Parts: sequence; C-alpha cells; structure tokens
Amino acid sequence: MTAPRWFDAAAVRARLPFPALVNRLAAAFADPSMIVPMRHHHTIPVPGAPDATLLLMPAWRTGTHIGLKSVTVFPGNSRVSLPSIMGVYLLLSGETGAPIAMLDGPMLTVRRTAAASALAARFLARPDAHRLTVIGTGALAPHLAEAHASVRQITHITIVGRDLEKARQTAALLSGLSATIEATTDIAAAIRSAHIVSCATLAQEPVIHGAWLAPGTHVDLVGGFTPTMREADDAAILRAELYCDTRAGATHEAGDLVQPLRAGLISETSVRGDLFELVRGTAPLRSGSAAITLFKSVGTAIEDLAAAELAVE
Repeated sequence: MTAPRWFDAAAVRARLPFPALVNRLAAAFADPSMIVPMRHHHTIPVPGAPDATLLLMPAWRTGTHIGLKSVTVFPGNSRVSLPSIMGVYLLLSGETGAPIAMLDGPMLTVRRTAAASALAARFLARPDAHRLTVIGTGALAPHLAEAHASVRQITHITIVGRDLEKARQTAALLSGLSATIEATTDIAAAIRSAHIVSCATLAQEPVIHGAWLAPGTHVDLVGGFTPTMREADDAAILRAELYCDTRAGATHEAGDLVQPLRAGLISETSVRGDLFELVRGTAPLRSGSAAITLFKSVGTAIEDLAAAELAVE
C-alpha cells in the first residue's frame, strides 16, 4: 500500500488560493452527498493553564473520500511561545479506507474558515463594501483579510488588536493586497468606519457593541466556538439579520447565538439562513442596503473535506 502523501503548511496554503477555495466550498454546501456527523467536542484540563479543547471532525462523500480532522486548542500556549491551535487532517479513500494524504491541520483550518466567511460575505455584504476591519491578531486574521478581499473590492483594511505592535505585525503580512492597511487599538472607531467587520478572537465577553455598527455593515463572527464564548453583545444580535454556517452547530455551540437564545432574546427562527440555504438560493438575503447582517461561523467538517480534496487535487 502506498504511503499517504504529506502536505505541510506551505504546501496547503499554496494549494488553497482564494477565490478557488470559496467556489469549492460553495459546491460542497450544495452537494447532498456530503455526510457530516456532529463533531466531537471535549474539554481537557491542563494543569496550571486554561482548559484545552479537543475537536474531532469527520466527514465523507460516499464512494469518494473520508476525512477526519483532529484539532487541539490550548489557550495557554502563548506563554510557552507555541500556537494555541494545532492539528492534522487525514484524507482516506472512500472505496477502500486506505490513507491518501495527511495535511497540516492549522493551515487547512485557517484557509477553509476564512473561505467560509468570504462565501457568506459574497451573499450578505453590500456589493459596494470596501472598508474591512479585522479584529484579532492571531493566525487566522491575515487569511480573513485576504479571503474577504477576494469577494469584495476592499480598498481599506484596519487590523485591530489589544497590542498595537502585534496589530502592526499582522498588518504587515497583508502588504501584497492592493489596499490601504493600518493597525490600531481603537476598536470602536474601527468598527464604526467599517463596511465589513470580521472578528476572530477567543473572547469570553463581547468585543463588538451593537451601538458601534453603522447601517449596512456586515459582521463576520469567527472566533467563538463554545457556548461560553462571546464576540458580539446582545445589541448587535438584536440589530442584525442573523445567518450562520450550519444551524445545528451554531445554535448549539456558539455563545453569540446560544446565550441570546437561552435568554429568550431571539428564537431559532431568528436565524434567516445558513450556508446550505444561501448557496442553494433558499434563504432570504439582506433586506436592504441599510440592514446590518451578521454571520456566525463555528466551522463544519464539510469545509475541511472540500479543502483537503482541493489541496490534494
């Protein structure tokens, strides 16, 4: 049996350009042969550090491929100069189960996650949106900027971070984009001036306030992936027309939706559509140019399998 091919981070990135990956995700969400069980989500204690998370995300396309991603999230890793997110993706034959390839998990994850946000923005952001604010300076931030710039004519990008130097370092990674790029710690001003706000943090308390959102803004919430995590406050949720990547995942795992649902501020019918419905044309789009739209992403193994197939091809 042939040994599986290994694709390191550089190879995965090179093989997953935007918008080709965005198009591949659109096709995957429209494909009824994609099978995705609910992902395994386990909390693991770490002595002397915040709890870690183990995510196991399987998916398959019957008769074609089987995929499994194993991801760990260790929030305390910054103290030992290691990435907080690590993992690997295994692609198997859907006919024999034989291993085909192993891919760098973090790079696959940031590319497909950013592509999913861009796919949502393709449907939900105003066509004339050209000012992007990215909140967060982690590994995902530059990929989100690149992805959004692939679906809208972005001319100005603001990177927001609590540490100005880290924000500047993230901004420097975007020098290849044809846009004016700046870094700041003033989150309120950056949100008020944005047409698209993309947030990728590990925040437990809201960092986006609804009062700061200008009419017509599209909000992209990426970072919160447990019921206790929150990136946008109740005012933002109540002002926005709500969407998500998958209803099953976002309404049970994402604090930005779970907490308002539990409080009775919104109902599950408040979510106007998910990516399945958006790509199939069955979800209503923004109600007008002044509407605020909000997309909540928690990730799905559909995205991983589609990205892995594209990378290996």
